[in-house]
Amino acid sequence: MIGIEIGLGIAIGLALGLLGGGGSILTVPILVYIVGQDASAAVASSLAIVGANALFGVSMHWKAGHVRLQQALLFGLAGMAGAYVAAGFTQYVSDQLLMTIFALLMLVVAVLMLRPLKVNEATDTPPRSHLWKLLLTGGGVGLVTGFLGVGGGFLIVPALVLVMGMSMVDAVGSSLLIIVMNAIAGLFGHLQHGALDWAVVAIFTVSGLVGVALGTYLSQRWSAQRLRTIFAVMVLMLAVTLLAVNVPQLIG
Repeated sequence: MIGIEIGLGIAIGLALGLLGGGGSILTVPILVYIVGQDASAAVASSLAIVGANALFGVSMHWKAGHVRLQQALLFGLAGMAGAYVAAGFTQYVSDQLLMTIFALLMLVVAVLMLRPLKVNEATDTPPRSHLWKLLLTGGGVGLVTGFLGVGGGFLIVPALVLVMGMSMVDAVGSSLLIIVMNAIAGLFGHLQHGALDWAVVAIFTVSGLVGVALGTYLSQRWSAQRLRTIFAVMVLMLAVTLLAVNVPQLIG
């Protein structure tokens, strides 16, 4: 079992390093259906695992000069507020409903990732006209992060490219910093409602670091759209599986 967890942890880290997100959208189903955690505990554990792996990824992208600090901090601060507020609501939702919402979100994500993103160059200082868009988008992503335990990178990267005009590689690096901020806020919110299985968190976190390192290396060399397409297909397949398992229980 530990070998399987290590392999899955590497896969989660690989997704984070390659795409600046996506690790958490895999982590919650893995923790629920393979490790055997209930959905609420899986959400909290996911925040700890993905936050730690993203922090390592930030350090690698920072060295390469692909983190837009000011924009990431503004987006992240708005997201932290949303994540902390939303974290308290997870316990009031049944596991089946939570996983169904999760699967529906994954379907949306798959569509977004399959669509080509227009890449522009960005300045370090966000245009004043974009400031409120940045803060509102960050807050919305934070709400999703806290409630569903997802780092939000699959939403952050398109937002940074489309709203802020970042290049894809800068959006990936900046996304990881925002994920760290959102995950910290969401995790503190969840810890008020229960403890984590720190042994599971440690296994997934340490093995995930290997995946993050590999993913970051490959992200500098592979086509971003090609990677997004591959991951979108994987997310789509997992979403359909989750809906098939949970919807009959929800309406039964």
